[in-house]
Amino acid sequence: MLHGPARTTSPTVPVMLTINGKRHDLNLAPFVTLLDLLRGPLTLTGTKKGCDHGQCGACTVLIDGQRINSCLKLAVSLNGAQITTIEGLGTPENLHPLQKAFVEHDAYQCGYCTPGQICSAAGLLAEGHARSREEIRELMSGNLCRCGAYTNIADAIEDVMAATSRSNQPEAAE
Repeated sequence: MLHGPARTTSPTVPVMLTINGKRHDLNLAPFVTLLDLLRGPLTLTGTKKGCDHGQCGACTVLIDGQRINSCLKLAVSLNGAQITTIEGLGTPENLHPLQKAFVEHDAYQCGYCTPGQICSAAGLLAEGHARSREEIRELMSGNLCRCGAYTNIADAIEDVMAATSRSNQPEAAE
């Protein structure tokens, strides 16, 4: 038999997150994942819930520039973090180079995995470890595509990687 008043609410924890450049001061239950926070109260639904076990990569976002499966991170553990979702990478009027390359290379079919693929690719490019198509494929292997658009995804990333490399080279002396 229960004694005393029933608990109807969970305790909350104050958390400050900067998401896509906007500061959010929140009070969150300690069990709320970043994915559920993004898709729920913040209505940033570009980040997708796929497996909810960290195995598919559909929920990939950038946390302080690092690619992370948002379904595996408790939001309260990220106090002070800078988070970038697909909505923060570009806009329809000003696409991020990866978004533009994904469109140009038809690097999506159903599109469900695309936000996670693009965020992961942005992290991959920032890490600077990929030097070849094989390395791109290996370093993107945590992001699954049920439609099998892997060839076009690798093409898009290769193009952006090559363009970035060209723009970072010093100009030839005349």
